[in-house]
Amino acid sequence: MKTIDLKKEFKYLYQPSAKKVEIIEVPRLQLAMIDGAIEKGSEPGKSPLFAEATQSLYSISYPLKFMLKKRKTNAVDYPVMALEGLWWVEDGLFDITVKDNWFYTLMIMQPDVSTPNIFAEGLEQVRKKRGDSDSLSKLRLAAFEEGLSVQTMHIGPYATEPATIERMRAFAREEGFRDCVGSGGKHHEIYLGDPRKADPAKLKTVLRHPVEKI
Repeated sequence: MKTIDLKKEFKYLYQPSAKKVEIIEVPRLQLAMIDGAIEKGSEPGKSPLFAEATQSLYSISYPLKFMLKKRKTNAVDYPVMALEGLWWVEDGLFDITVKDNWFYTLMIMQPDVSTPNIFAEGLEQVRKKRGDSDSLSKLRLAAFEEGLSVQTMHIGPYATEPATIERMRAFAREEGFRDCVGSGGKHHEIYLGDPRKADPAKLKTVLRHPVEKI
């Protein structure tokens, strides 16, 4: 059986240092995705639709892993990757502290061996086991090339992200780049801990913003 070590191959994207900010080039990746929006007066941690979308992403990612691991020829094993979120607003400026006007694309990276046909087969298996749902019908497999970005590891509760984002923006300016979030770019979070279980002070979240050369 072949093993694809996605965590090792993409360590620079999913385990950056918290001590430094860096400019990176994010390559074209394949991800399972689902789109949605936070309900007015709510926030990600309290949104039923957000929770349902998250569950749907995991409900396809694990069956795909086991399908590929158990197939009789060319079996492949790999880790299920972290949950990611792209966040933006349709009107006005993106404000990290105001969350009930956010739109999102939730994602989990998939290896290239998960072809569209295999993805469709996996979805059909999930529907047979769990029944169909609106969130399952919104799942898709797609490529995403983020390109030039500024990133770092944020350690602590989500509420303290603004200070880390200011560090990222300051570093980008010093290096001659402009942060594109708020002008078409999307705020990107990669969740390396479960906020329901982890000590908030130790919670790890990769923060990434697209940038362009000034």
